[in-house]
Formats: sequence, C-alpha cells, structure tokens
Amino acid sequence: MSPTKKVLLVFLPSESGVDGARSLYSDKGSSALSRWFNQSLRTIIKQSQFAIPPLSLMILSSLDVPGVEQSICDMRFEEFPFHEKWDLVGISVQTGMAKKAFALADQLRCAGTQVALGGAHVTLFPDSCRPHADVLVPGEADDLWKQVLTDLAAGPLKPLYSSDSFPDLEHSRPVSKTALIKKRYFTTNLIQTGRGCQYNCDFCNVHLLNGHVLRRRAVADIVNEVTRFQQEDSRIFFFVDDSINADPAYALELFRQLIPLNIRWFGQATTTLGLQHELLETFANSGCQALLVGIESIETKSRTAHKKNQNRTEELVRAITAIRKAEISLYGSFIYGLDGDTLNTPAAILDFINETQLDVPGINILRPTPGTQVFERLREEGRLLFDPLDITAYRYSFGQEMLYKPKNIPLDAFIESYSTLTRQVFSIKNAVKRGMSAPRAKSAVLLFNLFYAHLYGLSRHDLQHQREKSHQEKTILPYAE
Repeated sequence: MSPTKKVLLVFLPSESGVDGARSLYSDKGSSALSRWFNQSLRTIIKQSQFAIPPLSLMILSSLDVPGVEQSICDMRFEEFPFHEKWDLVGISVQTGMAKKAFALADQLRCAGTQVALGGAHVTLFPDSCRPHADVLVPGEADDLWKQVLTDLAAGPLKPLYSSDSFPDLEHSRPVSKTALIKKRYFTTNLIQTGRGCQYNCDFCNVHLLNGHVLRRRAVADIVNEVTRFQQEDSRIFFFVDDSINADPAYALELFRQLIPLNIRWFGQATTTLGLQHELLETFANSGCQALLVGIESIETKSRTAHKKNQNRTEELVRAITAIRKAEISLYGSFIYGLDGDTLNTPAAILDFINETQLDVPGINILRPTPGTQVFERLREEGRLLFDPLDITAYRYSFGQEMLYKPKNIPLDAFIESYSTLTRQVFSIKNAVKRGMSAPRAKSAVLLFNLFYAHLYGLSRHDLQHQREKSHQEKTILPYAE
C-alpha cells in the first residue's frame, strides 16, 4: 500500500490592516509600552470579530480523496511548519500578498517540496505565477482540486489544472471543519450561498473572478449545512456572499427555511434590502443581527464615474433607515477619493453618517487592485503611485498608504482631509454612543468602533509618514508609461 500523501493548504496574512493591525513602517521609534500595547491589541483584534477561517481553504480541505490527508496552515496564527515533510503545499495567492506568497513558494521548491498556487492572483495573472509553482490552479477550484489530489495519490502532477466553465454550485459539496482549529476564530460558521455579481463596479474584481451570472447552491444543501454547523459551533453565522439579497426570491425561500433553526447571523447586502419589505422582515425573523452594505459614495458624479449604478443616492437614506427600523445593525462602507469627490465630500459623508445613524461606518481609500478596470484607467492616466509593471508592488493596507493620485484633490490636501474625517468619525465617545444605540449586536458594534478608533489612528500615522518621506525623497510621483 502506498503511503498517505500529506497536503498543506496555506493562508497568508496581509501586511497590515485587520490581519496585523500594525504600522507599515518600523516600530523602532516607539516606546516599549507602546509596542506592548500594539502587540496586545493586534492579538485581541485577530481573535475577535476579524478572525474568521479562510473559506476557500475550508472548501478545498473538505474534499476526501483516498490516500491523501489535508491540513490547513493559517499564518495569521502560526509559523509555516518547515520541520514537517509535505508532498504538496497549496498556497492561496491574493495580489496584495503575492510577493510574500512567491517567496514562500520559492523557498519550499528549493527544498524539494512541490507547490501549487491558486487564488485570485493566479486567476488574473497566471503567467507571472508560473516561475514560482509546480502546479497552477486558476479559477474556482472546487472540482479542479479534487483532480489535483487524485493525481497526487496516483503519480505525477500536471503543471496546470483549469476549466473553461464555472463549477455547478447546485451539485452538493458538503463543507467540513475538521482541518480547522476552532478556538482561533470568532466563529467557524461561514456559509456561502452562491457566487457571481451582476454589477460592474470598476474598482471590484468579483465579477471578473466569479462571472456576472448569479449561481446559487441548492437551498436544501444550505439548510443541512447550517444545521450541521450549528451542532459543531453554537456561535454566530456569517453569510459571506457579497450581496445576500441579490436574488430576492431565492433569499426569501432560504431564510424562511432558516427561521426554525433559531440562529444569529451577520451578512453582506445591498441597501436595496430596505426597499424589499417582505425580505427585510424575513431577514430579521431569521436572526439577522447586522449587515455590511457598500454605500461607496454619496456623490452622484463618483458613482457614475466608477459604474456604481445600483443603490441610487436618493434612495440610500430611506433604505438605511428602514433596515435599522427592522432592528438590524448596519456597517456602511464608503470610499473617499473617487473621481467625482472633492474637498467638500468629507463633510457630506459626515452629515450622511449622522443623519442615518450608521452603526459602524467604514471609510476606505480607493484601492486600484491590478486586474480591475480602475487599475487600467489610472495606469493609462498616469495616476498610480506604484509601478504598474510590477503588480506585486501593490499591497493591501487599512487605508495606510496612497496608491494613486486623486483626480480632483491635491495629494497632500487629500491625506489631510481623510485624516480629519476619520478623526471626527472614530473616537471613544462615538464608539460608546454607537454601541448603545445599535438595534442589535451592541457589543460587536462597540468593539468594531473601538478597534476602528485604533486602526484609523494607525492609518493617519502611516499616511503622514508616507507624506513626509515622499517630500524628503521626492518620490510621490505618478507612474506614467
């Protein structure tokens, strides 16, 4: 009998933001007390509402192939186990962490370990990944990974596993948590009901990765999964779909069937939910505690410029008010620095937050992710602040650095106005106020706001550092072709 093949699936943390909550710059100038405080807070943040398992690796590790044993290494919590022998290491590559993923892959391959690369970056930029991998798995890997494991058990692997079509989500694929260390996470109850997005926002890559057609899992499969997960972990559920109300009839059927299970859940939706009265009532009755909604901009010119055509501005206040009246707390995500924004936009955002009483505002800086339409447009306009020919130069951070030059606002003025806005929105006083007035999930709302007071303080620190450093070195100049 052949020995069991050992496979390790690896998730890499981002450089900063919610995975690390650390400065992009050195801590050497900080006091010992400050470093201790920041390290302690990083640990708390990771182990609270921000720490959820990597769903893609949960799905892949659930595949059962005779002769293969799979494990997950979540490098937010542990070092890579170089001391163990692995027959195959699979690394999920996101563009913001591609450089780190390639370095790990190169190190492993030099030591004789086979490496498979997959994830969003491999899907969009396979050619740049080939030198760092024995195996590439672009696209949605639900079925492809089973082929990889079957070949690994039988003999040699192929250099590429790909498909011309998306997997059929109506085919039952039970998800297992056996590869997870449950105590690490705020909850392990992650549920995905479908994939794809019918919208075409130019700063988003979801429609590029998963298509424009909404594909849904069978309702019965999800109900069974929720029932099984509830027995393993009694904590809150996360429905991870980008817009859980995108197909209202489907969502109505699903959440009606979930009402008897008496779960509590968080999810993501569009503000259109506030106008879908029957569905909104069903969400509330099924245990919905809080939703993230992408407001992005309240400036009509910005919404038009970035193809954000859903959730029209005039409907936003009415819809948000209706959702909160249904006793569902709201996290409202904004992007400041879009192409229709001016120095008057921060005041408008602040007024909107106060009028709607959003429970957790999120004020982001535009991220021109390589592969998106906005990246290509800013590259052509010479507005990027990183080398577009080196896509690994892009990294994710929690609003801690500028990656592009805003259209209507000088860079220094933008950084100053963004810093002023986040200082006004996020304070200890506002955190307590929002926590007390939240319709539901009051403790989570309070924690989010308290942590954001810290994270946005970190953002202001790093943006100021970047500005001063660039003035000294005179390096903040847009990259032109």
